[in-house]
Amino acid sequence: MTTRTARTAWNGTLNEGAGQVELTSSKAGTFDVSFPKRTADEATGTTSPEELIGAAHSSCYAMQLSGVIGAAGGTPVALDVSADVTLAPDPAGGLRITEIALSVRGEVDGIDEATFLKAAQDAKETCPVSKALTGTTITLDAVFEK
Repeated sequence: MTTRTARTAWNGTLNEGAGQVELTSSKAGTFDVSFPKRTADEATGTTSPEELIGAAHSSCYAMQLSGVIGAAGGTPVALDVSADVTLAPDPAGGLRITEIALSVRGEVDGIDEATFLKAAQDAKETCPVSKALTGTTITLDAVFEK
């Protein structure tokens, strides 16, 4: 099986420190991270674990949906997927990811809207990132655009 690696170098305390997360396997980039910016309304040039989870989930879901649509006899023309990841206080203390809201707009040939909506739900349940995030509420808003 395939293993992918990312690494973070962090200096300082939680609130005054900062770090950089490196996408090591792909060498696609190195990105600044900061706890105060993680919990702020504006990220201003830094990323966060939640944004990276959103990127992982939206891309995984798009790939899975493409495969499910193909298995149903359709051909994806365009899939526009977003994942909104919510970080909130945990009643047990600290913070936790409370919800991931997936949204997909799909232009697909060869299937009808009902088949698309079923494929969208099936992909949400079977995408490897969705499986990894069990215990978090994952919602889906799917729109068929053909």
